[in-house]
Amino acid sequence: MAHRIIKLALLAITLGMTACYYDSEENLYPSTGCVTVNMSYTNDITPILQRNCYVCHSIAANTANIKVEGHNNLMQYVTSGQLVGAINHASGFSPMPQNASKMIACDIAKIEQWVADGAPNN
Repeated sequence: MAHRIIKLALLAITLGMTACYYDSEENLYPSTGCVTVNMSYTNDITPILQRNCYVCHSIAANTANIKVEGHNNLMQYVTSGQLVGAINHASGFSPMPQNASKMIACDIAKIEQWVADGAPNN
């Protein structure tokens, strides 16, 4: 009888140590790694634009007379809704980058959050 109680106790301890490994929120719902808090034009938005937009829409390239280089130039497309519409490939907007897939979701989310925060020149 004592032998059986010891076996049950060891089993309970073993299960207690190995069960529920994934019961923490961090393990159940891992972070995507996309941080959109306190977006900075200089540190967050400009690098995205450099990677995806400046090849055609820098001051030097000026394709279709659209310049998004520099906060002042970009703001007309922010306030009109064109920036967010274009990068989301939304109906009624010219999808950007042109003839390419949408930008990665995290970059879009960062731009959307920056716009929602008032598109500060920070």
